[in-house]
Amino acid sequence: MEELFADRNIDIPSALARLKKVAKELDLPWGERKKTYNSRLAQELGKWAETKGKGDEYHDAVFRAYFVDGKNIAKTDVLMGLVKAVGLPENEARKALQMRAFKESVDSDWALVDKMGISSVPTFVLNDHAVVGAQPYEVLEQFLRENGVERK
Repeated sequence: MEELFADRNIDIPSALARLKKVAKELDLPWGERKKTYNSRLAQELGKWAETKGKGDEYHDAVFRAYFVDGKNIAKTDVLMGLVKAVGLPENEARKALQMRAFKESVDSDWALVDKMGISSVPTFVLNDHAVVGAQPYEVLEQFLRENGVERK
């Protein structure tokens, strides 16, 4: 991680400690990450999983694999294990990856976040206003109210 972020002047240990603290506050599982892996194929497969009605389950499985278990989500066999674990057909997932069927969709998402100047996740956007980072429920609730979203 130090190599990847060397030119960005980021204090990696402090950043990881902050993420771990927020995860604990939000009761999210968190492991000790030593490496960063390319998530591009996991994102493309996430788009596919969403079309199958299992997007949330898949994204949760990828989160746990990456942030808790430290798995390399750039590897197809790791992704296939996650697909299988959430009850999706592995053969269809493998074909979607081989064909890069959701490449353009992910490219479009990346172009949008670039245009909007978003550089961290999560970022919540409504009406050209944004809240960046993992936030307490009350902050998100206030953000929604300030942007005209009524509670039902």
